[in-house]
Amino acid sequence: MGGGAERRHSRQPERQDDGKGGPRGDDGGKKVRGRKRHILVDTGGLLLAAHVHPADVADRDGAKPLLAPLGRRFPRRTKRWADAAYQGPRAARITETLGWEVEITRGPRTWVRCPADQAPPPRPVGFQVPPRRWVVERTFAWLGRHRRLSKDYEVLPETEEAWISLALCRLLAARLAR
Repeated sequence: MGGGAERRHSRQPERQDDGKGGPRGDDGGKKVRGRKRHILVDTGGLLLAAHVHPADVADRDGAKPLLAPLGRRFPRRTKRWADAAYQGPRAARITETLGWEVEITRGPRTWVRCPADQAPPPRPVGFQVPPRRWVVERTFAWLGRHRRLSKDYEVLPETEEAWISLALCRLLAARLAR
């Protein structure tokens, strides 16, 4: 009848399927393989816009396709918080084109220059949450609770963007039902 080591169950896959397809990349700095997600949320953490792209695209370049189609879509919202990847000319361009005030959120400084005759201020102890950054991180945590978004399963980035919208619509509907 044959050895048991060479026989497989009929439902066992023939080999591992690592070829998921679709555009993917590697970001050596963040140690991310696959894709990155950029989202724009309101102060409550609900989705305004989302963009998914290969991981080899820098964060500062990934914001352009996220913000470009918005134009003047949210006229009442004038202030945006962003992390340090969007500072400099990117923040200035957002202010010029969209009319939004961009504030870069930073954590507490771990070192400062002091004159020789002054003692340095005490260093912050433990983990310090950057201001307003937690809103976006909380939204990413909500997305991670959905099975299709917990890992990079989708072939097309557009499909993943649709699942992001669907997951947060589900969250909003659950909140309204309470």
